[in-house]
Amino acid sequence: MADLRFSYSLDEIKQMSEDVLKVAKNLGASAAEAELSLSIGQNVSVRLNEVENIEYNRDKGMSVTVYFGQQKGHASSSDLSQQALKDTVAAACNIAKYTAKDEFCGLADAQLMAKHIPDLALHHPWHISVDEAILLAQACEAAALSVDARITNSEGASVSTGEGYFAYSNTHGFTGGYPSSRHGLSCSVIAESADNMQRDYWYSTARAASDLQTPADIGQMAGVRAIRRLNSRKISTCQVPVLFEAPLASGLISTLINAISGGSLYRKSSFLLDSLGKQIASPLLNIVEDPHLKKGLASSPFDNEGVATQARQLVKDGVLQGYVLASYSARKLGMQTTGNAGGNHNLIVQSGSHDFAGMLRQMGTGLLVTELLGSGVNMVTGDYSRGAAGFWVENGVILHPVEEITIASNMADMLKMIVGIGTDVLIQSSKQVGSILIERMTVASD
Repeated sequence: MADLRFSYSLDEIKQMSEDVLKVAKNLGASAAEAELSLSIGQNVSVRLNEVENIEYNRDKGMSVTVYFGQQKGHASSSDLSQQALKDTVAAACNIAKYTAKDEFCGLADAQLMAKHIPDLALHHPWHISVDEAILLAQACEAAALSVDARITNSEGASVSTGEGYFAYSNTHGFTGGYPSSRHGLSCSVIAESADNMQRDYWYSTARAASDLQTPADIGQMAGVRAIRRLNSRKISTCQVPVLFEAPLASGLISTLINAISGGSLYRKSSFLLDSLGKQIASPLLNIVEDPHLKKGLASSPFDNEGVATQARQLVKDGVLQGYVLASYSARKLGMQTTGNAGGNHNLIVQSGSHDFAGMLRQMGTGLLVTELLGSGVNMVTGDYSRGAAGFWVENGVILHPVEEITIASNMADMLKMIVGIGTDVLIQSSKQVGSILIERMTVASD
């Protein structure tokens, strides 16, 4: 049965993507690829129990890339009428005439196209009314405000739901597409004590609404996190172990992935150049990429070029097993695509034996980091320096919050100084990782 919430069915946009390729071939393109997508969404936010925003989105789009030998043109449109699609293809073909030849451009190799499209359980519609969403958001905010009388204000709570589908085709004869969804619930509140004011938040995101944390749990976590940041103290500049809580630990993994991704490698702008097969991290670091994880936030049976995705070990006992490549960067490096056009898939970092409390005990005395400010990572040299906030820990016990500090080291050294990875894994993005303990960093305070 057709879904009347969408202007076209999945089969229809698959056919439209194939029709776009026929137009490109008729205009003389030697190869072409096209993607069409449709999405709908709703976001409801409340603040201090009053409705603040009700937003709807309904988007559609088509993008086409054409190749005339080694010349490439690209164009896109949000109008999916037949004439608009033809005009967009013509525009892409016209652009290609004026581009320089690039021997590395072109479709991914035909033999790498996905032959089987497994059902990864990525589509779970959430038919929630605005009134129901308002009640959920209000319950979430109320839970946060009830944590402590010192929570005096709120930045609000929101409930979001979104779903859609897309189709991708190329002139190798590949056509694929599937529906997907993503939903979220978040809350942010402000705590105040004397002349000190702090904010913090919490959120949950999932393919299926049934997998979200409850509004009460999210609100409680947001409130607790805001309260515990009050009345921070200064610390002296020192070199100590640093524990990155799980939401921030995923950022360390993201930096690693950026350093082994094709663009950084062929531009020679990575601190991990020529590292394949080498020890780049502590033997404790093991990372598996699993594109076929059911309900995974970054699951996909094929990448943005139609290349079949496969599970693989990316880092084993600290040794780099593979890069993260699309076909263009792979050709520049004299290698083969790894099915990562469009980015990495679910990265699962193997945990150690300690939960969060155990990680604090392992650290003993040092800094727990719960917030980072600015970018502060030089991808060429690996130098790492970022503003931070968190908590001072002694003998495995959190003593007091700290802020207005800077943590510094070098990413290449930090990876090798990983001495613990917690079991406190959060699934909030494409990286699934617990807290990460670095043996030593410089903590500077003014």
